[in-house]
Amino acid sequence: MIALDEVDRGFLKALTADATLSAGELGRRFGLSQPAAWRRLKRLTDAGAIRTRRVVVDREALGFSVTVFLGVKLATKGRVSLEDFERAVIAIPEVQWVQHILGIYDYRLRVVARDLSDFERVLRRRIMTLPGLGQVDANVLLSEERRPGPLG
Repeated sequence: MIALDEVDRGFLKALTADATLSAGELGRRFGLSQPAAWRRLKRLTDAGAIRTRRVVVDREALGFSVTVFLGVKLATKGRVSLEDFERAVIAIPEVQWVQHILGIYDYRLRVVARDLSDFERVLRRRIMTLPGLGQVDANVLLSEERRPGPLG
């Protein structure tokens, strides 16, 4: 675990809000020179506190207005390997997340679609044909709130 001071926490919080911030901009915000801010970012990255920077795409602006969470149980008969299932499910472009979980389900999937009929098409033609698929339960996302992470 890396020891963080207030400036480190400030950097992480600022980057969580806007991953495109440069070392120069972070330095200006926190009273550091660009090289000092860059060294701090490098230390945070090298220590694993920053794994990657991402751009968040607005799915609705791109025409994907429906999000569905699927709980998937694999069939027990003819046990297909987890790798075969995972390889097949990650090849479906509408599937954004594939989470192998412990509990009632074996996997949780986040699926996006243009509308409910588009989701039905993806479900029938792509998801229901996955190797080893057993039970599938669906929950349609109604709204989503962004909660602050551990840094506030």
